Amino acid sequence: MIDEQGYRQNVGIIIVNKDGKLFWGKRVHQEAWQFPQGGIREYETPQQAAFRELREEVGLEPSDVRVLGRTQNWLKYDLPKHLIRHNSQPLCVGQKQIWFLFGLESDVSRINLCLHDTPEFEDWSWVDYWRPVQEVVNFKQAVYHKALTELEQSLHKFWL
Repeated sequence: MIDEQGYRQNVGIIIVNKDGKLFWGKRVHQEAWQFPQGGIREYETPQQAAFRELREEVGLEPSDVRVLGRTQNWLKYDLPKHLIRHNSQPLCVGQKQIWFLFGLESDVSRINLCLHDTPEFEDWSWVDYWRPVQEVVNFKQAVYHKALTELEQSLHKFWL
């Protein structure tokens, strides 16, 4: 769904393990790494979309994780001019995202990147909390920083 300003509604997913490390996925056939993310369908709430994307991109079920937090408001980023598809309608100029922080409750062996017909990721690793801000593509860095800053306070819920 694209809103009247041209932003696609989307969810971002941050998965943290018991060591405080974050899931960091390598996109298929690219040298780009990012958190799982995906669009919200018309009939979905942001949390429903997050659980669907979690399953499609990482192979985890809602029972494999605990919801630790979510951003209160939409976080937006603009697409670089060369990535905007000017011939598609409605025109999408960027994404607005609700971010979720999930604590991994199940064993790491439950992660399966090949569950979906068209996998998003071909590899993954656990990384330090702030590393993704420096490594994600530059036009997403500010949103990653805002999401991680807002959700950092929810980390303590994972060890209670």
